[in-house]
Amino acid sequence: MFACFGGAFTLLTTAEPTMPEPLPLKPQSTLISSATEPITKSVAAIRYRLVVDLSDAVVYSYWGNKQLSRYQVAVGKPGWETPVGSFQVIHKQHNPVWQQPITGEVIPTGPNNPLGDRWIGFWSDGHHHIGFHGTNQEGFVGQAISHGCLRMRNRDIRQLYEQVSVGTPVIVRP
Repeated sequence: MFACFGGAFTLLTTAEPTMPEPLPLKPQSTLISSATEPITKSVAAIRYRLVVDLSDAVVYSYWGNKQLSRYQVAVGKPGWETPVGSFQVIHKQHNPVWQQPITGEVIPTGPNNPLGDRWIGFWSDGHHHIGFHGTNQEGFVGQAISHGCLRMRNRDIRQLYEQVSVGTPVIVRP
């Protein structure tokens, strides 16, 4: 079970396999090896990363130094600020189920689920979790309204979900 920062919600999860980072290509011959090894290492060093700018309520995705996408997000409201720092994706969930922490009511996947249909977690203290997720209230995206999580339009979180894997760096700056 996952609970958003400050107990804002509980996320019931089922294990979902995640795709491992691609392995660098191995040269097929010793003659080619010396020529391609530096190139292979350079390509393998380029990775996706996410950079969140809280002041603009935007997340950027990068491949190396190239910006791939830009998405508006809702950020933590005063008293429930989104944590700042360097993190990495620690969990991905397709079609999360939400459990209201006070009443225990379970909200199944679907249009009434406050998490939308994707979850990308990057911070946890073992009980509470912070991550990117969709929302059933897209009109609030761009505002400081959440309990620390980064809410996204559902179409945007679906695209971002496909760009990242467990281990992807996430930098959150003020």
